[in-house]
Amino acid sequence: MRKLKLQVQMSVDGFVAGPNGELDWMTWDMDEKIGQRINDITDSCDTILLGRKMTDGFVTHWERAVETPESPEHEFAKKMVGYRKYVFTRTLDESPWANTTLAKGDIVEEVNAIKAQDGKDVVVYGGASFVSSLIKHDLIDEYNLFINPTAIGEGLRIFSDNGGSFRLRLLDATSYPCGITVNRYEPVR
Repeated sequence: MRKLKLQVQMSVDGFVAGPNGELDWMTWDMDEKIGQRINDITDSCDTILLGRKMTDGFVTHWERAVETPESPEHEFAKKMVGYRKYVFTRTLDESPWANTTLAKGDIVEEVNAIKAQDGKDVVVYGGASFVSSLIKHDLIDEYNLFINPTAIGEGLRIFSDNGGSFRLRLLDATSYPCGITVNRYEPVR
């Protein structure tokens, strides 16, 4: 069975976005080594899960980067656009995005069916409420938390309303010159 890997930017005080979804607190001057870490996670996967609220901005950003060959994100963007995507939604009846399937059923059944397919692992980037639901239902197999050297005081969390406490086992922790520390965990089941 494929693993579901979470990759998420997080403030040191545990927020993944500001109160209105702001991302201006994130560290954007990443070096080559952390870029390689992101590529390693991405290259181990061939499928992306997204919550509906995050999808439009995510897909639009990467499609624009693909259309701009001089963009430093161009090569990575080709992966993001080319990978199969599942968008979890209760409101959409058809997808306006290419290479995207709408997942409208029970989250546990849908995710387990995706994990049971052949292929590489599956990655999820967000949004916050969608990831919280995945955590609540114990569907994430690997947590890649990119801890930014910033405290924002308030905002959106993924470790809230998750049905109680649970334990994680640290697999590795790596700090990077830009100030981000990546902690990789697996759930203790």
